[in-house]
This record gives sequence, structure tokens and C-alpha cells, in this order.
Amino acid sequence: MSIQKKSNWELLKNGMFGENTIFRMAISLCPSIAVTNGLKNGVALGISVMFVQTMVNITISAMRKFIHPKIRIPIFMLVIAGYVTIIDMLMATYARTIYREIGLYIQIIVAFASIFARAEVFASKNKIVPSLFDGLGMGIGFLLAMIVISFFRELLGKGELFGYSLISGNPLLIMILPAGGFLAVGLLMGFFNWVDMKFYGGKGASGV
Repeated sequence: MSIQKKSNWELLKNGMFGENTIFRMAISLCPSIAVTNGLKNGVALGISVMFVQTMVNITISAMRKFIHPKIRIPIFMLVIAGYVTIIDMLMATYARTIYREIGLYIQIIVAFASIFARAEVFASKNKIVPSLFDGLGMGIGFLLAMIVISFFRELLGKGELFGYSLISGNPLLIMILPAGGFLAVGLLMGFFNWVDMKFYGGKGASGV
């Protein structure tokens, strides 16, 4: 079954599980290491990426008949940069505390390969509604990955979540260091791929 014939629900599942940016495609790993030492920061970046991914897909799909193939790459980059600027300004205005910690990573969303890739391989070739669900699925997949990684790193590394202490005693401080980020991402990636092979035969929860 080609990707154009998938239902909207299948497109969502594909982005969330079958082609999950972090756990399946292993791209955009830099923010998954740098930002996920706290659940609040991980959620904020995940929501930002979901917004940009979805809006870029919608916009490129709406413009697809008017974009000349020879200039599609700079057009894609301009669209991505526009939405990144919007979310960057919104966070700088209304979420200053978080923005001071992850502002740099909000700005480099413009260079995320996953966003450009979906514009190229899907949104530029499909109608607006399927492109919306494809972008939303990819964005939710990234957000879920950031939540899972942040949850374990903050809980084990600080003994707390969202600043509230949950575990007494000495936390595993390595988990909030870069080495702990690589360890967490590697173990979770291995776990999800094991689940995929064990229960889905290597096709992912989406069946693709």
C-alpha cells in the first residue's frame, strides 16, 4: 500500500511509531540529548517542533502546484524559517523562563532534517488534509519521544518531575549529563526496536 492511500489515522500512527523521528529514524538527536534533562524543556521543544512540522506540511501542500521544482529547496527553507520565527517570538514573549534555557534549540528547528524531509517526500506531493495528518503524526511522534526521554532522565537524574521531588536519596546524576542523554536515548531506542521486532515483525506499530 502506497503512502498516498493510507487513511488519516494510519498517517498519524506512521509518524508516531512507524517513522518516529528519534526512536525509528534516529535523526534530530542533538535536541534529544541537550534538552531532555528536564521534562518541562522536553515538552516545550516537542510542542514547538509539532507546530512547525504541521504548519510547514500544510503550507507546502497548499503551495505545491505553484512551486517550481528548481527552486523548491529554498522555498521549503523559507517556509520552515518563517514558522520557526513565529514560535521563537511567541516563546520569547510568553515563556521567557523556558526560552532562556532552550531558545537556541528553538532556533535550530529550521535545520531539522525531519521537517524538510516531510515537505519534500510527502507535503509537496499530496493534498492538504493528508499532509496535515502526516505532519501532525511526525510532530506527535517527536513530542512523545521527548516526553519519554525527559521523563526518565529527570526522574532518575534529579529524583523529580516538573520540579516536584518524587524520589528521596541520591539520584543518578549521570542521567542529567550529556553521557546520560546518550545512554537514555540508546536504551530507549533499543527497547522500542525490540518491541517492534518482537510484536510487529519489524514493521512498527503502524504496520508500515
